[in-house]
Amino acid sequence: MQNNVLILDFGSQYTQLIARRVRELNIYCEIYPYHKIPEDLSGFKSVILSGSPFSVRAEDAPHPDLSKIRGKLPVLAVCYGAQYLAHFSGGKVEPSNTREYGRANLSVIKDAEALFENIKENSQVWMSHSDSIIELPENGVRLASTPDVLNAAYRIEGEETYAIQFHPEVYHSTDGKQLLENFLVKISGTEQSWTPGAFVDLTVSELQEKIGDDKVVLGLSGGVDSTVAAVLLHKAIGKNLYCIFVNNGLLRKNEFESVLDQYKHMGLNVKGVDASARFLDALKGLSDPEEKRKAIGNTFIEVFDDEAHEIKDVVYLAQGTIYPDVIESVSVNGPSVTIKSHHNVGGLPDFMKLKVVEPLRMLFKDEVRRVGKELGIDKALLGRHPFPGPGLAIRILGDITAEKVRILQEVDHIFIQGLRDWMLYDKVWQAGAILLPIQSVGVMGDERTYEQVVALRAVESTDGMTADWVNLPYEFLQKTSNTIINRVKGVNRVVYDISSKPPATIEWE
Repeated sequence: MQNNVLILDFGSQYTQLIARRVRELNIYCEIYPYHKIPEDLSGFKSVILSGSPFSVRAEDAPHPDLSKIRGKLPVLAVCYGAQYLAHFSGGKVEPSNTREYGRANLSVIKDAEALFENIKENSQVWMSHSDSIIELPENGVRLASTPDVLNAAYRIEGEETYAIQFHPEVYHSTDGKQLLENFLVKISGTEQSWTPGAFVDLTVSELQEKIGDDKVVLGLSGGVDSTVAAVLLHKAIGKNLYCIFVNNGLLRKNEFESVLDQYKHMGLNVKGVDASARFLDALKGLSDPEEKRKAIGNTFIEVFDDEAHEIKDVVYLAQGTIYPDVIESVSVNGPSVTIKSHHNVGGLPDFMKLKVVEPLRMLFKDEVRRVGKELGIDKALLGRHPFPGPGLAIRILGDITAEKVRILQEVDHIFIQGLRDWMLYDKVWQAGAILLPIQSVGVMGDERTYEQVVALRAVESTDGMTADWVNLPYEFLQKTSNTIINRVKGVNRVVYDISSKPPATIEWE
């Protein structure tokens, strides 16, 4: 693939959004940390420098060597990237008198500039910076200004290097997609060939070449990612794919049986394994979220290894890893605080002796669904809400018991079935219930109760990178709350989570 776009990540919360916008233009791109620039740049048509929480004036600011890039490939520098080019190329960056954050408008746009083709003056852009470029770098040519930022955009004469002090990747920049298209297609000459069909053809060919006649074992979860991975592999290697669906005792109510039934009609070779007791035993007494994740991950590997040994001559383990998993597991600034460990990133223990194959590793969640549609997977299955790998264990805050799992399964079932009955399920990206480690006073009949509290969570998102809580109808919430309290023994209070990501995560643990 010779039409790639390289995105250098300087730590911005928006870097992944840049990648998503580029992919929406049917152009393939990859994100690399700024300090790990690929040695071989021959496959890249252009480079985008991301924003950053750093100031270019700080001693510890990211300072990569761009000598192999500048003047050799078209460059679009966004926010920090624009300030970086100015600061280290003869310009001047100073603190702004007032921090510019939020909506602004381009009051001046230089005529006949390719970067701003089909973008008119007064176009809204999104600013997020406390420094500002006071003087342009050597050979800098101003392209656009806002009422408060003189050098909102510029290019460098003699090279295809462009810089902007706003974020074209966020929806608040109304012509952001047009600007990215101008840079990638008109300036860089990148082909818009990244389509679901092209991905399927390329990936099937690559899988056949890589795997040959070897056998592959895949752990199915019932979710979109593992299902699409399975169908893609089945298309490539057919009967040499062996799927195992493990019941960890932390699935939704009746999910083990219903998912196995769904797979029967898809031509996949699937074996169901009920290891509920083994997982619950491994979780006994654990309350820390990371410890729970690791216990589940380790137990899954043990169960999976036992089952894989029943299949002779297995060489590969397939995983449904997707790009956000990969990105979130790579730290831009070296060792950093772990938000959460990903159960399907980071390789395997030595004793498994299997090679890893991850056919969806470079796809975002919405791209996975589009590829699934291309493969002819049932719409209902592709529309399923994401469900965490550790299952209900991270929706039960504190220690895990069989009784807590029973309570949460019942609550979750009422909530999810209610969303379906009210035709709200497809309007929500992800929904679930959380069992809180507190009890509250209640009254049922003439008796005082002291029972569990559950929180309901429903968000809208595209790929889980950011998410907003869904404003569900009060009537629906009222009915759902009443049904839960009346039907689920042990619960006497229901609350609704109205936090967005960021700052909150979608899951509570």
